[in-house]
Amino acid sequence: MFAQNVTFIKGAVGMDGLPPADMPEIAFAGRSNVGKSSLINALTNRKDLARASGEPGRTRELNFFDLAGRIRIVDLPGYGFAKAPKDVAARWMALTRDYLRGRVNLKRVILLIDGRHGIKPADEAIMKVLTEAAVGYQVTLTKLDKLKPAEREAMIAATQAAVAKKVAAYPVIAATSSSKRLGLDALRADIADLAIPEQEK
Repeated sequence: MFAQNVTFIKGAVGMDGLPPADMPEIAFAGRSNVGKSSLINALTNRKDLARASGEPGRTRELNFFDLAGRIRIVDLPGYGFAKAPKDVAARWMALTRDYLRGRVNLKRVILLIDGRHGIKPADEAIMKVLTEAAVGYQVTLTKLDKLKPAEREAMIAATQAAVAKKVAAYPVIAATSSSKRLGLDALRADIADLAIPEQEK
């Protein structure tokens, strides 16, 4: 599926601009500078499908991509560098709250966590938002190539233990590096499980 066509559909700034809810969607969320664009590009084998903003945290629209006519990838705005989780959540929710709560075809949110730093208060705030919206999410560690092997294993284990306590969290975390292409196949398989089967297109 990931070797087939992937195309940008549109950027939406409000609920009235969303594509029809006629295909499964999987949304990517994370703090600014977590490597969201890099991961989307790596998963789809593209160099610039998703473009990083020149100013982290400035993207203010939902970007939709069609993947092989079987699932849509939705690039959500990064939730910035604000220190207070309440402020972070409020700003992020301004555009995404209605989408998360009302999008019946949203199958899962891929929640990116910087593997160098682990789960931060801002991420905890977003997990709470997703739980309250009854949206399942999969925690995905990024930039793991920046850690030594022992540090990497410790971070994966600690994150897995934290996720085990979250009722809306997918039980298996994804451990990735876009630059070294670590963990991409496993994450692709998880996403493919949510797509329209090839024979039903």
